[in-house]
Amino acid sequence: MLFTELLKMAALSLIANKLRTLLTMLGIIIGVAAVIAMVSVGMGVRQNVVDSISRLGSNLLMVMPGSANRGGPRGAAGSVITLTYDDALAIKKRIKDVEYVSPTVSGSYQIVYGHENWNSSVQGVVPEYVAIQSLTLKSGLFFTEHDVDVRSRVAVIGTTVASNLFGEVNPVGKKIRIGTSPYTVIGLIASKGASSMGSDQDDIVLIPLTTAQERLLGITYVRSINVQVSEADKMDQVQSQIETLLRQRHHIASGAEDDFNVRNLTSLMETMSETTTMLTLLLGSIAGISLIVGGIGIMNILIASVVERTREIGIRKAIGATYNSIMLQFLIESTMISMLGGIVGIGVGVGLSTAISKFGNFKTVISPESIVVAFCFSLAIGIIFGILPARRAARLDPIEALRYE
Repeated sequence: MLFTELLKMAALSLIANKLRTLLTMLGIIIGVAAVIAMVSVGMGVRQNVVDSISRLGSNLLMVMPGSANRGGPRGAAGSVITLTYDDALAIKKRIKDVEYVSPTVSGSYQIVYGHENWNSSVQGVVPEYVAIQSLTLKSGLFFTEHDVDVRSRVAVIGTTVASNLFGEVNPVGKKIRIGTSPYTVIGLIASKGASSMGSDQDDIVLIPLTTAQERLLGITYVRSINVQVSEADKMDQVQSQIETLLRQRHHIASGAEDDFNVRNLTSLMETMSETTTMLTLLLGSIAGISLIVGGIGIMNILIASVVERTREIGIRKAIGATYNSIMLQFLIESTMISMLGGIVGIGVGVGLSTAISKFGNFKTVISPESIVVAFCFSLAIGIIFGILPARRAARLDPIEALRYE
């Protein structure tokens, strides 16, 4: 019964000073909203990184030319020439637990059909590239190993290229020109949409690797080798075997620096996830400072309230109010302020995160855990910063309080 009466008294006190209560709550509202919004941005960054790496393929190793100590090739594309198609074939033939191997080359070219033209990325790959990248065909077929062996002038295109060159017409069977040479479109890749970083994954033309090397680019090397491992727990073992094999094939002496580097995307994903998690915690912690500022605001207002209500407190103590009941009354007031501010702050934070995602063209991830933590923290702030004013009110001498003007 006493608690119910104290609750009513605290509510009436807050309602009687609506503007002051609202201004006091503002600090908590901003703090909770900032924590939720910042954490959602941090988790959005984390999800974008994970999605970008995942789209490259699961259990994937990427063999790149150039030493890892130099960060790989730094010049123009193809300026480091250390990997060949034969290296890819050797990896596929001699290393166990390798599911798919796809060497790649690439370049940017103008694609022409009739009076229409479009600049796109042209990649030379092998049929296993489909499995590694989890591609599906909307129509037509993908080229075969025979097309790679005979250097066929065939192409499989993405939906962006198709829509810009052919409109609504099915491109399969049509002739296009890449550079100065004609190619037959034999397949259309189903749309994958934009990547998490905003690049168009459908703006692509795939042709047989050997065709790209000899007929288009005029090169004998490859610019990367994608290796998909059968099981995730064998990634490190396969990576070590690839490094040993390539050192032997490239005749690299013991102790000499490799002319290639193998990137383990699973390890990279774990590292990036840890980094972005730390970023999320940092953003949340910085935003949490505003909650502490809001708590200081609650303390200041309640101290002022104690001064204003000195006679009221004196009367209550004179008619039998105990130390605990006076203290509890002010703690209830501070808790109510922080609770209401926390509820409104949650709505503002969720709305802000949604607005960033919708209008800022940036993915945010609203975490229920961040909402719960922010709300609980706001309650804790209200209780902690309400203790000092509550104790000050409870320790007032009733005689001195009654004399107060």
